[in-house]
Amino acid sequence: MSIQEIDFSKTLTDEQVYQTIMRNYSDLSKDWITHQWNWMNSVYNSFNDHYKYMVVISLIEKTLQFYDQMNIQYTYDEYYSKSYLEIESFSITELSQKLDLPKETVRRKVLELENKGVITRNKKKIIIDRKAFNYVKPENQIKFSSKYICLVSNALNKHKIYSKKLNQVSVENMIKKKFSLCWRWFYRMQIPLIIGYHKFMKDLSTFHIWGTVAMNQVLNVSRQLDTGNSEASLDYIATNNVLLKNLGAKPGISAMSISDMTNIPRATIIRKCMYLLKEDLIKISEKKQYILTTRNSKKILPYQSEVFWFKAKFIRKILNLLVIS
Repeated sequence: MSIQEIDFSKTLTDEQVYQTIMRNYSDLSKDWITHQWNWMNSVYNSFNDHYKYMVVISLIEKTLQFYDQMNIQYTYDEYYSKSYLEIESFSITELSQKLDLPKETVRRKVLELENKGVITRNKKKIIIDRKAFNYVKPENQIKFSSKYICLVSNALNKHKIYSKKLNQVSVENMIKKKFSLCWRWFYRMQIPLIIGYHKFMKDLSTFHIWGTVAMNQVLNVSRQLDTGNSEASLDYIATNNVLLKNLGAKPGISAMSISDMTNIPRATIIRKCMYLLKEDLIKISEKKQYILTTRNSKKILPYQSEVFWFKAKFIRKILNLLVIS
């Protein structure tokens, strides 16, 4: 049996991926916020509750971690052919710490998931029933993630940092082929990233609503951000200066439109927007439409630049896997 030699000179570091993302942000920002907004919509719409979804994927990530440690790998089809997933050891305390939620909140969410038949608890074990797969099966998310990874790889290509030429389909195929490994990496990006915003904004509904306002603003100013040439692209700070000044943008977005897009009740949106208005992260126009404020440059942008390391780490792992496979 031949032993595969790995050319480490062709592999990437977190720093290389992170700096490339930050330098070429105007070419990548629209797809990233679309990526994350669709992720947050899937988080909420599965149970009409962000935290129930986070409980389920935190349990799944623990199983994926076990597979990784045992060097067990499943393809996408193999993984979702299972009738159930068993989590050997389960602790409310562990989940509470991982999700930065009170124990009573976690206990209540677990009980609600049991009543829904999504999970079954037996002392220290938890069984995730096959019906839960419909809530978390990431068919569309793999496409969004693959597209964004491909865009980052193109930016790396143009800066002669990464030599492999990729397309979206090749990235999708690799993720599905090594699904249990790749999706563990995906959850290890998303869980701390999303929970970080929960800490920052007090809850995930507020973050979801803020993200919808941000996405609307990004799409409105996308023509000002689209250079069509990564060599002349705007970096993270310059891109967000354009975004927060709302240059050339159409009006903002109403509470009703946010509700239609996210399925979050309008009354909840209005209540959460009151908090965002108080924190000066959004403002409301004469037409009762929400837009971001320049205050975000001092409060959100420094935090985002920190949590983007989770994104860089995930993308680096996928791109390196594509090099050595």
